[in-house]
Amino acid sequence: MNGDLQTMELRLPKIGGGVVKIIAGAIVVLIILISSVYQIEPEERGLILRFGKFVRPTDPGLHFKLPFGIETLRKVPVQRQLKMEFGYRTEEAGIRTQYKTTPETQREAIMLTGDLNVAVVEWIVQYKIKDPYNFLFKLRDANMTFRYMNEAVVRKIVGDNSVDEVITVGRSRMANEAKLMLQELCDLYEIGIEVNQLIFQDVNPPDAVKPSFNEVNEALQEKERKINEAWSEYNQEIPKATGVAEQTIRGAEGYATARVNNAQGDANRFIAIYQEYRKAPLVTRKRLYLEAISTILPQIDRKIIFDEDHKNILPLLNLAEGVEK
Repeated sequence: MNGDLQTMELRLPKIGGGVVKIIAGAIVVLIILISSVYQIEPEERGLILRFGKFVRPTDPGLHFKLPFGIETLRKVPVQRQLKMEFGYRTEEAGIRTQYKTTPETQREAIMLTGDLNVAVVEWIVQYKIKDPYNFLFKLRDANMTFRYMNEAVVRKIVGDNSVDEVITVGRSRMANEAKLMLQELCDLYEIGIEVNQLIFQDVNPPDAVKPSFNEVNEALQEKERKINEAWSEYNQEIPKATGVAEQTIRGAEGYATARVNNAQGDANRFIAIYQEYRKAPLVTRKRLYLEAISTILPQIDRKIIFDEDHKNILPLLNLAEGVEK
């Protein structure tokens, strides 16, 4: 038995001290590289802490830091669009997104309006982190603080408006006011967040009174529809009537101008003829007579011409010929 052990010991390779040192050195170098090299993605910014104190920010790319926990890295997604949901939570996103409600979300959504009615308000906030240092170090928990800010701002806006405005016509205006007020709070507390959009997803009355509110909402919509139809008819009839009146006025003005011009022309013509008549009365009188005859004769069907010196010519004429009985 002892011989076998000696034989096995003889077969094992002997490792020199130099090889052990090389392996140990390689392991140390590998640990140093793993703990000192880091990568920052394009949508991120890095903050380096040395013994827990902020020392420098880092931009996207490959960087180095002191190993063995001397310097630590905190990454912040500054270019990523972030969101918070209030009154509901997204359980599974997809083509048919599934939502869930909990006692906490119900507490967030139930609010009191300015006219002492209850409304169930669900909204979403989209934001970005514009200052990583303020976001990480100015407040103990920036995300939770931002959530509390949202609740405070929306509750104030809803409390300043009536239930009809909250549920129907005032939602867009209220969302814009809430966004501006929320951004003012973020700047005041230096939380490092930029609010991009605040949207009221769904605003409803409580389930117990929802049918009555739906009837009121339908009545308001019918009222708006009737008003729009009336304005449409007004916008059609008034311009039409205005156009007809303008046309009548322009026609009367044109008729008056034509009558005045014709009268003025006749007067000028009479004056011109009178002046010529004074120069040569016989010639002018004969010319006027001939002009009148040339105008009258073409309008007469039968023409009888006889000498004024002949007497008793009328009995010889068949004047009844051609007269319809």
